[in-house]
Amino acid sequence: MALPFGLSPGVAIFLLAAILGAAVVRGFSGFGFSALVVAVTGLVSDPRNAVAVVLFCEIVMTLQAARGIAGHVDWSRVGLLLLGAAVGVPLGIHGLVTIGVDGARVAISLFILVMCGVLLAGWQTGREIRGWPNAALGVVSGVANGAAMAGLPVAAVFSAQPIPPQVFRATLIAYFAVLDIFSFPLLWQAGLVTRDTFVALAFALPALLIGNHFGNYRFSRAAPQSFRRLAIGLLAVLAALGLARAVL
Repeated sequence: MALPFGLSPGVAIFLLAAILGAAVVRGFSGFGFSALVVAVTGLVSDPRNAVAVVLFCEIVMTLQAARGIAGHVDWSRVGLLLLGAAVGVPLGIHGLVTIGVDGARVAISLFILVMCGVLLAGWQTGREIRGWPNAALGVVSGVANGAAMAGLPVAAVFSAQPIPPQVFRATLIAYFAVLDIFSFPLLWQAGLVTRDTFVALAFALPALLIGNHFGNYRFSRAAPQSFRRLAIGLLAVLAALGLARAVL
């Protein structure tokens, strides 16, 4: 089977390693997989090629973890986030397909850096944010999902609230699964879902399943906050490298 997107064997192995590591992060924290994979892809190829692939991967990982999260999902938050995302997703996909490769690298890298700064700042609301502000957050998340980055703004806002780790993780995972299903027809129409998308998914599945299983296993055996800081720091480094490649 030919490698997808014209990748060389060395680049393909590099990206598989990135998928394995990102799946561990996602299984443990509930977010970060798509942003990590898209950021790494941007260093060696067109990051837009990874968008549909990682969204398929997110659904696979949600199915893998579904048994353990169902009782912790805050469905009222999920519903409001999806309501806003229905407005934001078409805007984000339109923006992604109208810019070039370097433009995509710059936009994705800058967005990741801003979100990492927010996540690392440690700001707190003191109480949970309920109701319609979650729909507004969904709009921002939907726009970001044009580049498979829907999780970062939601994770940033959720991190500022006193949400139990199990609810934080389960609600993010459930939201991503429904959002990604909604996004696929729009990505297909925009030409971002091709035969190579499914070939890449087939190559990625073993690393994806192993990494996500290990991350799920580690979730109940380590400190979530320290692991999230490590993942956010890694994201920031990757985004800075991607930005440097685009502008230098």
